[in-house]
Formats: sequence, structure tokens, C-alpha cells
Amino acid sequence: MISESAVSTPAHTLEVDDARLHYELRGTGPLIALVGAPMDASAFAPLAELLAVDHTVLTTDPRGINRSPVHDPEQESTPQLRAGDLSRLLAHIDAGPATVFGSSGGAVTVLALAEAHPEQVHTVIAHEPPLIELLDDRVALHAGTEEIIATHLSGDTLGAWGKFMSQANIQLPPGLLEMMFGGERDPRQLTDEHRWFTRELRATTHFSPDIAALRAASARIVIGIGEDSSGQLCDRSSRALTTALGSEPTLFPGDHTGFVGDPDSFATRLRAVLGES
Repeated sequence: MISESAVSTPAHTLEVDDARLHYELRGTGPLIALVGAPMDASAFAPLAELLAVDHTVLTTDPRGINRSPVHDPEQESTPQLRAGDLSRLLAHIDAGPATVFGSSGGAVTVLALAEAHPEQVHTVIAHEPPLIELLDDRVALHAGTEEIIATHLSGDTLGAWGKFMSQANIQLPPGLLEMMFGGERDPRQLTDEHRWFTRELRATTHFSPDIAALRAASARIVIGIGEDSSGQLCDRSSRALTTALGSEPTLFPGDHTGFVGDPDSFATRLRAVLGES
């Protein structure tokens, strides 16, 4: 089990067969994992600090991203592989069944974990998973994803991001896309971005959840949607999943990355959800 001394220094690494996983621990109490893809641990840091008051909070860089190098950079980052990494981290920490919160690609990761290792979780919160396979227009959307990847590979990364935002139906203020993805950028950010476009985006959006396994799981499955995400692609796919599961979506503050924009409000809502039976 986790001792107070084990969590006083947050950064750790875990060697697995084909990667070295960077992970961080904060706080003491029941374990909650905050999972992104391709977002790394730093994106969850403000939320993690708030939750660490009464939880042990696990954050991690997914394989191949930032501080989690892989032996084979050409290997696809599939939800199943990322779920296997998360399973190993949970087993390594050895803090009993956990709450796992995943957002975007990380939401797909935690759904894959619930299917493969249901004994390791008691609550799974999948916030806006991009499950294109559940949508009627999936063929056109998958074709759009291939166009996005091809545009990036042509060297037009700004154009690729523009097509991605358009397909996701995320409307940005004029000039913000260029501010975010144009001009001089950090080399590490560019490396992680390239990996996401070429080795992660396709496998994540092609993931088809095992609805029967999720319905049969003993864990509580919560599908989260941002209050400001109405009409966006991940709003559509999340609602399609709740329909398949026979459940209702749970609303969280903000949009697709509400936990980044307003971590205080997001933490308050997350605590309320955790307190529900």
C-alpha cells in the first residue's frame, strides 16, 4: 500500500516491456487516476493538486509522449496498449480498486481498461471519448481523419489542425488556431504532436467499445460531457455511448478540456459525481 513518504516526491518511472512510463503521485487517501491521450500529466496538475487534499492522485504521460519514451517509436499507440500500461501502474501502486477519470483519448483508454481489467476499478469516468465507431457517419469521419493525417504528413500542420477542429465541430475565435499552432513552437511539443497525428489518432478513433462487457462490469461507468460541448463530435459520440449503455450523460463544467480551463469548478463537480451512488 502507499505510505505518506511514497507520495511526498511526486515523480516516478515504471519500466514495462517496451516503454518507460513517467507517473506522478500526490496526496493520500483513495486512489484516483487522471488519464489523458495525448495529454500528459502536466495538463492535469492543477486538478490533481485540488483532489490531492483527500485522494492519492495518479497522473502519467501516456506511452511515447513527453517523459514516457517507447523502444519502438513506430509502434501504434492503441487504447489497449495504453490500458495495459495503466493496469501495470495501478498494480505497481497497489492501492486497491481505483477511480479512473479519462478525458478525450484518455477516456477511450479507461474504457479499454474497464473491459480488460474490471477488477482494478470501481468507478470509471469517461469524459468525452471520441468513439467514431458508434456514429452513423463513421465512414465519412474516418475518411476525414485520414485526410487530417495526410495533411500533417505533407508538412501543413496548421492545416491539419484546422481540419481536425472542423471535423470535431470546435469553433475557435479568429486567430486562435494560428496562435496555438503557428510560428515557433517547442520541439518536444512538435514531437508529441507528430506522434499523435501519425501513431495515436487513428487507433483511438477506430476503437469500438465492448458494450456487453461494459454493461456487465461491476464498476460504475460514468460518461461525462462538457456543458459547453453541445453539438461537437465528442458530445455526439459520448451520447451515442450512453444510449448503447442504457444510461444518461453526466455534465461537467466547460468544454472538451474543462478541467484545464476551470479546474476549481471541475474538481467540485467531480467530487459531487464521486459522492453519488
